[in-house]
Amino acid sequence: MYPRDYSRDNDPQSLLAQAVAFHGHYCPGLLIGYRAAVLSLHYLGVERAADEELVAIAETDACGVDAVQVVTGCTVGKGNLFLRDWGKQVFLIGRRSDARMVRVALRYGATAGEADDTLPEDERRRRMRERIEAMSDDELFDVRWVDESLPEPARIFRSVRCSRCGEGVMEARVRLRDGEHLCPECYGPEYTRRLT
Repeated sequence: MYPRDYSRDNDPQSLLAQAVAFHGHYCPGLLIGYRAAVLSLHYLGVERAADEELVAIAETDACGVDAVQVVTGCTVGKGNLFLRDWGKQVFLIGRRSDARMVRVALRYGATAGEADDTLPEDERRRRMRERIEAMSDDELFDVRWVDESLPEPARIFRSVRCSRCGEGVMEARVRLRDGEHLCPECYGPEYTRRLT
């Protein structure tokens, strides 16, 4: 399915199969994230992270993020995958060893084919996947190095008991109101005087 092999030791077909299994189906968005992640690792000259050696920032909350997790090893749980829900098919991948970061952005209009609304949804998706598979990296993505600071490594904080609900909450997330330590949910909306 994926014609190019950028990985030295990881089989791209196997990684794609893992991404599909993790995501639940093979769709154009997953393929975009997969190709962006593989291309990023190629540019960085690295393989999938075992721990926090890499950092990923996704500017979308869509399907491609699942492929980025599988290919790069960056996950929300490990604290090295960050979501900026800006609605853009853009992925930034960086390596902690030297703070180098590459930005892979889907080119505007790259996946826009002839929209045939008479076709069933499954057929439209299949055709779009085939179009994406056939495109070169240069046709599909704009790739550039960026000087953005990498987020700091994940930290472990002690838990504090919320005075209202009694549940444990990370100390760094506790808010103080009237002398009570409150979790964000119990604290409610933050006070602000900003104009809307």
